[in-house]
Amino acid sequence: MILQRRPFQSLPLLLAALAAIACSPAEQEQRYGFIARLGRDTISVESVTRRGNKVVVDGVDRFPRVSRRHTEIELGSGSTIRHLVMDIHTPSEPANQRERRVTADVTPDSVHILKTDSAGRLRYNFATNGAVAMAHVPQMYSLYELYFDAAFARAAALKRVAGDTVQLRQFYIDREFDRFPLHHGVVRLLSGNRAEIQHDWLAGTGQATFDSTGRMLTYSGARTTYLVDVARLDSQPDIKAVADKWEALEAANGGVRQLSPRDTVRSSIGAVSITIDYSRPLARGRVLLGNVIPYDRVWRTGANAATQFTTSAPVRLLGLQLAAGTYTLWTVPYQNGVDLIVNGQAGQWGTQYDRSRDVGKAPMQAATLSTPVDQFTISVAANDTRHGTLTLEWGSFRWMAPIEVR
Repeated sequence: MILQRRPFQSLPLLLAALAAIACSPAEQEQRYGFIARLGRDTISVESVTRRGNKVVVDGVDRFPRVSRRHTEIELGSGSTIRHLVMDIHTPSEPANQRERRVTADVTPDSVHILKTDSAGRLRYNFATNGAVAMAHVPQMYSLYELYFDAAFARAAALKRVAGDTVQLRQFYIDREFDRFPLHHGVVRLLSGNRAEIQHDWLAGTGQATFDSTGRMLTYSGARTTYLVDVARLDSQPDIKAVADKWEALEAANGGVRQLSPRDTVRSSIGAVSITIDYSRPLARGRVLLGNVIPYDRVWRTGANAATQFTTSAPVRLLGLQLAAGTYTLWTVPYQNGVDLIVNGQAGQWGTQYDRSRDVGKAPMQAATLSTPVDQFTISVAANDTRHGTLTLEWGSFRWMAPIEVR
């Protein structure tokens, strides 16, 4: 059974209540869970025990590999994380990477992380400059609940109201994030028991609903790369049974399909080689333009890391002169048209757009597809030895840009 939503009396009263709870956590033990679904597939299940400033989470996710997690968290003032220990078992990893322990200690101005497995130890020390720092695992929604808790407590301290935002920082747990530093997160307060979240790992905006005490009841990724629906459970699920089943399925059939896999396009126009490295999110039935991809805002043109365009020799892309080298491609869709931006910075995350590095911007040719494309696709086709076309397709849109070899 899913807990029923109870309306906030008012946002200021809610935030004041949450601040009081954060400063003097009640000792009454809470036992509950979260379940996340992607269409008909369940992709994560969590069992949560919370008492005072202690939170213990046992969970399993398949993103896309199956991982069992046992997490113990000690909260500090304002619902922030003070100390975290997570033990992760990933059976499909190489033998020396199947068991990993991550320890994080968070102070008011820094985060200290130690990641240990049989392959070695990694240490990270990040300065937060006084910002609230929270842990992030893509499909671990008990951490999302703490993320929102900390944002509400900070909002109460800053006397924020509906429509205002709270800035946070986030650090990462899993191996695929080891090369990334602290990233940024933003929680926007909304009326009607709701709040939105954006952060550097999302392409889009997630939205959560809460009861009158601030407990997260639902989370929706309908406006993000990850089209998940998350619900709170009023009892603790049997994590071992779910994990055993998923591990057996993975051993027999492989993991679930990745949500935004990285891909590489390689093409030639005459003697010039062109390579595009990008992530490929899935539409999964969502409205894309004006929703997942907002109008009038710079879009990373894919998901995750910025989309990279490499040419082995000088070319003219949409009339923009490019020397041989690597660039990043960004787009700005409008209700009537779309602009392509070529940027001189490369290797950055998809939220780290630096306008000062732009090479140029020009309008692309836009068309509507009769048959929608579910997975974002970029292609380069040669028309002859001197001319080609860069094409971006997703959902019902097709955007095109001419390429000319000098």
